[in-house]
Amino acid sequence: MKKFVFFILCLEGAILSFNVSAVSALVPSVSKELLTPLFITAKIIWLYMLPYGVFALFYGPLIRVFEAKYVELICIILFSFSNLLAGLSKNIHTLFLARFLSGVFGASVIPLTLILISKEVDNKNRGKFIGLFFSITFISSLLGLFLSGVIYWRFIFLIPAFFGFVLSVFMHFCLPKFFTKSSVKINYLEIFKNKSILFLFIYIFFISMFYHAIQNWLSVYFFVKFGFKQFLISILITLTSLSGIFGEFIGGIFSDKFGRIPTINLGIFLMILSIFLLIFKFPFWILIVIMIIWGIGWTFNHAGVSTLITTLPEKFLNESASLNSSIRFISGGLGVTFGGLLMEKSFTFGFLFVGFGLLFLLFLTNILIKI
Repeated sequence: MKKFVFFILCLEGAILSFNVSAVSALVPSVSKELLTPLFITAKIIWLYMLPYGVFALFYGPLIRVFEAKYVELICIILFSFSNLLAGLSKNIHTLFLARFLSGVFGASVIPLTLILISKEVDNKNRGKFIGLFFSITFISSLLGLFLSGVIYWRFIFLIPAFFGFVLSVFMHFCLPKFFTKSSVKINYLEIFKNKSILFLFIYIFFISMFYHAIQNWLSVYFFVKFGFKQFLISILITLTSLSGIFGEFIGGIFSDKFGRIPTINLGIFLMILSIFLLIFKFPFWILIVIMIIWGIGWTFNHAGVSTLITTLPEKFLNESASLNSSIRFISGGLGVTFGGLLMEKSFTFGFLFVGFGLLFLLFLTNILIKI
């Protein structure tokens, strides 16, 4: 893959990710300006996630009949229009529509990037490319989260809209054509008939669900158990993303050098270690270390699994890249709900349940992942 082509893909991933984490932080500001109750306004989060998870299923098969360049070009333009609409929204209903459309068209980026890396990069170097790509998305997400606290909320949508339109011009003139096939063939049923691939996606479902069951309740845990102020809580949560920047890149390199499965297992081991450590009431500086371990563990696992997907047979690759994004978003949403039910009973009970669930998943890795 030529460097400038990969650079364009990374910019596209950065534009997609800029406001993913920031949107939840914007809910109070949006609620106040648009005169809408907080819990109604909060729908802007899942109104993005749900269509993303559903429409991600279509983009892999779609490029069997349409050239990937034009699919991506149309999607980035419409994604930018969606963010522009969100930034200019005068009422909550327009913002809801904008977030829905952002999910529909934003869902194209990661599946098509994985497919293109699989087709354009040698198998021995794919982990490095995938790790770098996701590291850049983490950086962008972290930047958006930071800016959400210091700039007017509408700019969190207008910034990716502007850069999306600019990038679309470069994509039109600089992005080469990749491939086109003459007929649409959707192989999801074939995937589910293949036990090896089916078990891989069962693994992805549970690892994503367990991760979000912990990640999305950490701020509540630090407030309830430790009584930390917002500033200290934000530092700890930010560290999970900051460490993820390095975790994705290093995890991709490890996947190439030491193998996908060892990297996946190392990641889940670090996740388990950090969860069990959270049960104890450590001082703040040790919690910093635990959060770094947690972030690195998740991203090692994510980089290893994502690289593994690019090695799947040609007839399964497109659907698998789409299914990966879809399952992660759907199971992530379930994980937030599932984690809330556990943590409401007891944080210790919740951590133990998820920790042993991950430990069981670690023992099943060699059974579930045989690709």
